[in-house]
Amino acid sequence: MRTLICGSIAYDTIMVFRDRFRNHILPDQLHILNVAFLVPDLRREFGGCAGNIAYSLGMLGGTPLIMATVGDDYLPYDERLRKLKLPQEHVRRIPGTFTAQAFITTDLDDNQITAFHPGAMNHSHENHVHAAKGATLGIVAPDGRDGMLQHAREFHAAGVPFIFDPGQGLPMFSGEELSGFVNLASYVAVNDYEGRMLEERTGKRLEELARTVRALVVTMGAKGSLIMSNGRRHEIPSVKPEAVVDPTGCGDAFRAGLLYGIAAGLDWPVTGRIASLLGAIKIARRGGQNHQFTRDEIEQRYQEAFGSKPW
Repeated sequence: MRTLICGSIAYDTIMVFRDRFRNHILPDQLHILNVAFLVPDLRREFGGCAGNIAYSLGMLGGTPLIMATVGDDYLPYDERLRKLKLPQEHVRRIPGTFTAQAFITTDLDDNQITAFHPGAMNHSHENHVHAAKGATLGIVAPDGRDGMLQHAREFHAAGVPFIFDPGQGLPMFSGEELSGFVNLASYVAVNDYEGRMLEERTGKRLEELARTVRALVVTMGAKGSLIMSNGRRHEIPSVKPEAVVDPTGCGDAFRAGLLYGIAAGLDWPVTGRIASLLGAIKIARRGGQNHQFTRDEIEQRYQEAFGSKPW
């Protein structure tokens, strides 16, 4: 099953602040906020939701198709995707722009402050779902606003089931637009914070929204995740990672597991556990695309964590 991944391609500049933001941000002084964080650790990583999801899905044995827009500085990423043998026929270059750039500062509590330059991502609507022949599953991940709206409509019109994953793009949309996404989607995936925001903007509880899709997934970090489907609640435990190094890209790894399970026809408890395991593997490595695994390793670690085999 070919899975079309609509989302961002980005470079992530990741900085580590060796303290806690709460020790330096005074709640009663937010109206005159002026802070600087010393970040002795800095690195540049390949990222973006589409790139990160495709990376993990490809290692699982899925068939990801990346649909994204990039800028004049894309060459290093192009070379990387070629080495990974991830297809790029739906990656469109926009002259005169930068590839999207995220500047992420993480503190010792794994809180993050992010500044994001969309660049070429603002042209994502120039890509069209119907151009990806043979796609039978998809995801609308954070991307340009117009592109996300358009791709959701195009997936629905083509009869291709897809996950709506608003992520950090959720604040761009009104309650009416978010309700529209949910009505078009087959699946919805959010973290607990995004879930609360989705409830506030749509005026509907997640349980109510879940009744309009095949499944609604809420991730809760170390507390695991919840999958609501067909009136049932599947509580998915988290997997203890080898180390907690960097949360960047954990949600994307989790979504790769969801897409794999859906494409393979696995049930929700197994699908959720595979996704949880991928998140745990990712968090033990820096960046969104430096973790590595094989299907055999996934099977072994799944059995160690859950006492059974995933397939």
